[in-house]
Amino acid sequence: MNPQKAELFGFASEERFRLADQSSSIGERGFIQDVWIRLKTNRAALISFGMVILILLFSLVAPLLSQHRYDRGMIEHQSLPPRWPVLERIGVLDGEGKYQEMGLEDTYYFFGTDTLGRDIWVRTWKGTQVSLYMAFLAVVVDMILGMSFGMISGYYGGVIDLILQRIIEILNSIPTIVIVTLLVFVLKPGILSITLAIIIKGWIGMSKIARAQVLKLKEQEFILASRTLGSSDAKIILHQLLPNIFGQVIIMSMFSIPNAIFTESFLAFIGLGLQPPLASLGVLISEGFKSFLVSGYMVVIPTLVLAVLMFSFTVLADGLRDAFDPKMKEM
Repeated sequence: MNPQKAELFGFASEERFRLADQSSSIGERGFIQDVWIRLKTNRAALISFGMVILILLFSLVAPLLSQHRYDRGMIEHQSLPPRWPVLERIGVLDGEGKYQEMGLEDTYYFFGTDTLGRDIWVRTWKGTQVSLYMAFLAVVVDMILGMSFGMISGYYGGVIDLILQRIIEILNSIPTIVIVTLLVFVLKPGILSITLAIIIKGWIGMSKIARAQVLKLKEQEFILASRTLGSSDAKIILHQLLPNIFGQVIIMSMFSIPNAIFTESFLAFIGLGLQPPLASLGVLISEGFKSFLVSGYMVVIPTLVLAVLMFSFTVLADGLRDAFDPKMKEM
C-alpha cells in the first residue's frame, strides 16, 4: 500500500471519538433542553425569575415569622416610619426618632405602620399573596379555558367556529369594570368577584392566539397524514396540534399575568376588590394614597413591590418568547 494512503487509514484518536460523541449528543438534544440553554443565556430573564421566586418566598414566609398580624394593629403605634436594626446606626431607616420619643427602643417595623397601627411589612407580603394568586389564576384560566376554546374553534371551523367567535365578541364587548360591578351587586366586594370576572373574560386573548395557531397548522402534511391513518379528532388535537402550539401558549400565559395582577390592584384601589382589613397591594396603595403627603412610605412601598412583580413577570415572559422562538431576535 502506498505510504501516503496508509496514513489515511490509521486508528482514530480518543479526541476524535469525544468530538463525535458530543456532536451526536447535540443532535439528540430535546426541544426543552434547547429552550433551557437559550433561556440561561438571557441574564435579564434569569434575574427576573429569581425576583419572582424571592417575592414568592417572602410572601409565604414573612407573615408566618412576624409577631404581628396583617388585620390587627396597635393604635398607639400608628403612622410609625420604617426602622431597621442595622441600618439605623448609619442614619438610614432609623424611624426618624419617633420610636425613641414613644419609648419603643426595641420595636422595629421594617415597612412602618399605617394609620391604624398595623404592620405594613406583614400586610405588604400578605397582599403579595393575592397578586401571586391572580398570576396563578390567569395561567390556569388561559391554559384550560382559552386554549381549549381556541383549539376547538380553529380545528372544527364552520358553524362551530362561527358560534364560538360570536360568543367571544359578545364577551369582549363588555368592559371588565362593568362585569365586576355587576358581580359586586350580587356578591360582596372581594376576591371572589374578581376571580369570576377573570374566569369570564381573562381567557379571550389566549383563545385568539390558540385559534390562529391551529388554523395555520391544521392543513399541514403531518395533520393530513394523521387523518389518513385514522386518528381521531381528540388524538390529533392533543398529540399533534397541542405540542406544536404549546410554546406560544406558555408565552401568552406569561404575558397575561401582569395584566391580571394590575386588574386586581386597580379594582381594589377603586373599592371593588378586597376590603380592609383584608390586604392586597391595591388595598395598601389605596389606603396609603390618603396619607401620601404626610407618610409617603405607606404608598411607595406597596407600589414598588407591585412594580417589581409586574416588571419581573414581563421580562421573564419576553425571555421565554425568545427561548421558545429564537427567530424572534432576528425580526
